Amino acid sequence: MHVKVLLFAALAERANRHEALVPLPEPATVQTLLAEVGRLHPELADLLPRCFISVNQEYANAETPIGPGDEIAILPPVSGGEDGRFRITDQPLSADAVIRLVSNPRAGAVLTFVGTVREFTHGQRTVSLTYEAYVPMAIQKMKQIADEIKQRWPQAEVAMHHRIGDLAIEDIAVIIAVATPHRSESFEAGRYAIERLKQIVPIWKKEIWEDGSEWKGHQQGPWNPLSRPED
Repeated sequence: MHVKVLLFAALAERANRHEALVPLPEPATVQTLLAEVGRLHPELADLLPRCFISVNQEYANAETPIGPGDEIAILPPVSGGEDGRFRITDQPLSADAVIRLVSNPRAGAVLTFVGTVREFTHGQRTVSLTYEAYVPMAIQKMKQIADEIKQRWPQAEVAMHHRIGDLAIEDIAVIIAVATPHRSESFEAGRYAIERLKQIVPIWKKEIWEDGSEWKGHQQGPWNPLSRPED
């Protein structure tokens, strides 16, 4: 059988493509797939052991079976949608628009987190950023975060918008709005939302510096989409 594999960020850049058609024996597993991808695309071999794999938009392990027609994505370890509350777009973001999505008569507080492109990180000057996302899975994981928040703060309403493409210094990259009856809950739920987004949502950024570039994740530690919510 042949399966289509989606590539992102540094993987796509190295392979000079965002999709690869990979022949596999039957039955096949994720481990079989990675071995074949490494054989067909040796330029990816050193990255593959550190990547995460999704099968049909769910994170998978080495023994997960793969069948004809499955949607496979290889997600490098670096740090749209029908529901308007959860959106990936290449257009500029609006805080007012996101706030309107969560405002309601029960809410006494609406916390808005706005992440912007900064010029200096650890003393290194950034010229611009490029964001890339596995859009359908990113939206699904945003919804998962909202469900986790509902379990902890049942009356919370959440919306998340993230921009992709090329962003300049001071451009808005992400907006999260959380509406709750009381302000303490909005602060707690808002912080939870951005921390979990950094952990499990497949969005990558490429930092363009004056003297080079690098695909990166967030600055808070290893990107780990398999991590469980903290109690």
